[in-house]
Amino acid sequence: MILADERSEPGGSLLGTRETITESEPDDVLGPQEVIPGAEWAAATTALLDGLPEVRVLRRTTVIGYYDDNYVVAVERRTNHLGAAAPADVARERVWRIRAKRVVLATGAHERSIAFAGNDLPGVMLAGSARAYANRYGVLPGERAVVFTANDSAYAAAFDLADAGAEIAAIVDVRPAPGAACAAGARERGIEVLTGHVVTAAQGDGQLSSVLAGRLRPEAEAAVGERELAADLLLVSGGWNPVVHLFSQAGGTLRYDEALGTIVPVACRQAVEAAGAAKGVFTLTGCLTDGAEAGHRALETALGTAVSERYTPPRATTETPTAPGAAFWLVPATDYGAHFVDPQRDVTVADVLRATGAGLRSVEHIKRYTTAGTAHDQGKTSGLLTTAIVAHALGASVGELGSTTFRAPYAPVSFAALAGRDRGSLHDPVRVTALHEWHVANGALFENVGQWKRPWYYPREGEDMEAAVLRECAAAREGVAAMDASTLGKIDVIGPDAAELLDRLYTNLMSSLAVGAIRYGVMCRPDGMVFDDGTVIRLAEDHFLVTTTTGNAAAVLDWMEEWLQTEWPTLRVHCTSVTEQWATVALVGPGSREVLAGLAPDLAVSAADFPFMTWREAEVAGLPARVCRISFSGELAYEINVTSWDGYRLWTAIMDTGLVTPYGTETMHVLRAEKGYPIVGQDTDGTVTPRTWAWPGWCRRRSPTSSASAPSHAPTPPGPTASSSWDCCPRTQGSCCPRARTWWPAPSCPSRPCPRSAT
Repeated sequence: MILADERSEPGGSLLGTRETITESEPDDVLGPQEVIPGAEWAAATTALLDGLPEVRVLRRTTVIGYYDDNYVVAVERRTNHLGAAAPADVARERVWRIRAKRVVLATGAHERSIAFAGNDLPGVMLAGSARAYANRYGVLPGERAVVFTANDSAYAAAFDLADAGAEIAAIVDVRPAPGAACAAGARERGIEVLTGHVVTAAQGDGQLSSVLAGRLRPEAEAAVGERELAADLLLVSGGWNPVVHLFSQAGGTLRYDEALGTIVPVACRQAVEAAGAAKGVFTLTGCLTDGAEAGHRALETALGTAVSERYTPPRATTETPTAPGAAFWLVPATDYGAHFVDPQRDVTVADVLRATGAGLRSVEHIKRYTTAGTAHDQGKTSGLLTTAIVAHALGASVGELGSTTFRAPYAPVSFAALAGRDRGSLHDPVRVTALHEWHVANGALFENVGQWKRPWYYPREGEDMEAAVLRECAAAREGVAAMDASTLGKIDVIGPDAAELLDRLYTNLMSSLAVGAIRYGVMCRPDGMVFDDGTVIRLAEDHFLVTTTTGNAAAVLDWMEEWLQTEWPTLRVHCTSVTEQWATVALVGPGSREVLAGLAPDLAVSAADFPFMTWREAEVAGLPARVCRISFSGELAYEINVTSWDGYRLWTAIMDTGLVTPYGTETMHVLRAEKGYPIVGQDTDGTVTPRTWAWPGWCRRRSPTSSASAPSHAPTPPGPTASSSWDCCPRTQGSCCPRARTWWPAPSCPSRPCPRSAT
């Protein structure tokens, strides 16, 4: 069992009150003592739980999110409270990811304010907060206080402050009468109770100095018979809102309870229940009893059987009946410019009325219009108050309007906690191909492409990068070279509607592609900007292999799944990543045909038998292979695909011919730049369309039955900087084009110093 408590000590409201606990019989927690302060009982109970091996108590831990399948995420603040004394070898925060069989949410309730003039003035605070200051921290937040309330709970705060030495000038209660015990307690302490009254304004220059109180008359636009009460502290309690945030995140339904004047949880599809104040039980005995029952049900769920033995919870030593609270939200006035609904955002009742006057009716829209509930507490104190003000303005009920959406995280979370610890190479997984060991053994230098380690170039003794790249380029142009192309994304697209899906995703048609053929294609986002490119290989009528750029492989698969699952769920297609299942070797250069013929004697490799943009199945070096006639270098080239298990054997067989030079990504960039072949993500920036990138041939008109938009009609980005693609060669024979450059066309182009081999 895990008990997560956001405070340094479990105990909830017991830590900030003087309430006592009574056991009917001695037990392991209290022993023979029958009456104990609530805070001591909480500490003793926590100590008992700490000693149980099956229980983990997480202090200073906030559950920030509740997700499907009872998956909750919590953040433990381990050393924040230690400041400079925090150990250097201990993480400041820890993220807990918990999958629970059953969850009990004993998250309590938040006290809410009332909207009246000047309620954002320093010295105005919630009654429960002042009570906690006095009882838990021994601090009096003021010397002379006025209490403004719509329920009995604020009386306990007034009595605790009075007993601690503060003067209570008056208790202003909007109800006709408080509970009998509250009235008696006020008489004993000589505290004046103004029933049927409201605080009309808090006054002071920079801090509270006095309070105006008047009699509430429902038919009047403002309170009457105002009197001024000197005070440096004003305690406010408009009622209590159960903390239903996590319950709602779990998919639970909520309803507005007219009797309680607040939103309470109803039911949830997950194995979770709220207990105590979190479900609208606001007495101490009721909370203890309800929590014990919820814990018993959770135990039976965990064990999968009924448990006859039950824990008898303690009860409050003195708990008298209370008078019902009033759902009171707004002190009527003629000017609402200083009636704050959300003091953190400086949102007033006048702002809310302005929003409803503009025609807004949804609390979600008004939240965004006014920013109420968007500060760091995310509406914990202002959310329901805002809804009630909207209901007042529209003449509707709070229950009709409902509440805004409760989203994760429940409380602010540091980016450092979400990012996790720096674990060196484990921080970001490193992916290597099946040929990696050969590259390392033969002196390759690597560059990171996504998470992959790709050979950059293969320097020989005494060579710098330029010399090595020139040598590798020469081999590709004049002889034979090979590159490890295994990192290219590969996605199997299988199903009766596979061709239809690809027609919708690519700018050009794929359904017309013959089995055994290959077609280049471009993907665009809905705005018509280039997203990815690659080849589509048709293996069968209902089976395609799609290749993507290395860095975009996961994004393209996500893109396909998003459309299939959200927009086109009726298409009978399955998409599966097979990137790591295949090893791919690009065999490049004018001599590549002869080398392939030697490795695959049964494969007809002539231009007539094996034309460009087709594929064949064959044995290459004795290994089952899929050979594609594709070129990203602009030279005669083949891409040989074998299973990853056979990749190393294929590569070594190619190198053992003694005719082939390995080349890396730097040489690939030189070769493809000479021919004008782009790389999406490197040569595009999210504002490039196929037309502006000089790809008009890949903007074919869609078939009449296609439901996808035609990216060919996307607007050209304005201005003279719209990018285009050209093939380019350096002016000087033997030199290389530098990387990361923006090129502009010259009035005339010189003849190429680097002759291109025929393909």
